[in-house]
Amino acid sequence: MLNALLVMIGLAVALGAVLGFASLKFKVEGNPLVEKVDAILPQIQCGQCGFPGCKPYAEAIASGKAAINLCAPGGEAVMKRLADLLGVEPQPLAAEAARPKPKQVALIDEQICIGCTLCFQACPVDAIVGAAKQVHTVLDSECTGCELCLPPCPVDCITMVPVEEGLNGWKWNYPVYPISDDARKDVEVTS
Repeated sequence: MLNALLVMIGLAVALGAVLGFASLKFKVEGNPLVEKVDAILPQIQCGQCGFPGCKPYAEAIASGKAAINLCAPGGEAVMKRLADLLGVEPQPLAAEAARPKPKQVALIDEQICIGCTLCFQACPVDAIVGAAKQVHTVLDSECTGCELCLPPCPVDCITMVPVEEGLNGWKWNYPVYPISDDARKDVEVTS
């Protein structure tokens, strides 16, 4: 019995060593450019670029299979950061990405909802909560307005409602005051 136990321990150590060596020897390195591009993208997984999320879009950009101007939520700022990272010329936003779209959130008509769970399976940010055969609702604070929940709904109980901009709304525009060159020089002198 002791011999059997020692044999099993010996086999476990030997196989563990072989697996450890194999994991180091055959390690698959990811493309570091994909990680850098993915870090620039807004990570709302909306699919408006034509890819199922930000990571697949980043992979396509890094491999040269997609343009850098398809991210509608990121807009021109993300496109310029991608151009700087990749060392390419900035491009105008793609027509579908350049259309200004007001911030909106999904609203589920609870009288019509049948609780099929298709909408919250499609939601990339888990903004829709509910259970099977129960009424679902949308967490406004989590909803990105990507509209991915609309197509799977079999009873069309989801509508997109614009969010009022203001103090309590999304993307309140703070006043922007240009800094003159004289003010910049004053700051540099005092620093």
